[in-house]
Amino acid sequence: MADVLRIQDSCYVDIEPEARESLQAKILASPSTCLVAEIAGDVVGYLIAAPILYPDLPELNAPTFQLAANADTLYLHDLAIANAARGTRAGRALVRAAMEVAKEGDLTGACLVAIQGSVRYWEQLGFEIVEAPPDGVAAKLASYGAAARLMRAAL
Repeated sequence: MADVLRIQDSCYVDIEPEARESLQAKILASPSTCLVAEIAGDVVGYLIAAPILYPDLPELNAPTFQLAANADTLYLHDLAIANAARGTRAGRALVRAAMEVAKEGDLTGACLVAIQGSVRYWEQLGFEIVEAPPDGVAAKLASYGAAARLMRAAL
């Protein structure tokens, strides 16, 4: 967890990094879809993802997280790669691995909130902007900043 918090702190400038409690709640709820990338034994990136019933996204920095009994979508909550590992494709590898686990769990889609100008990155991974987010999602998106965009992909 210390590595995750260190990387998170170095990567996020548009929003305040989430509390340990919030991240751990998601990790404990879905350990098979929360992954780290290592290079030479050092953690250089992480992905925190969990199944949800779309469009019921968790609140940013929520202290708890419960898996939906009838989840249909993998929510990619947080992907961060340390500066030293940029360009290694570690992020893509983490996303691919989590999406494979999601497919095996019979989930049919994936979604995320793109921040800090990351829309193009996610488009390269097959995600598309949801132009008209469902009711109830707008307030959650606003907590990620004015430029936050909801994105989805089929699995």
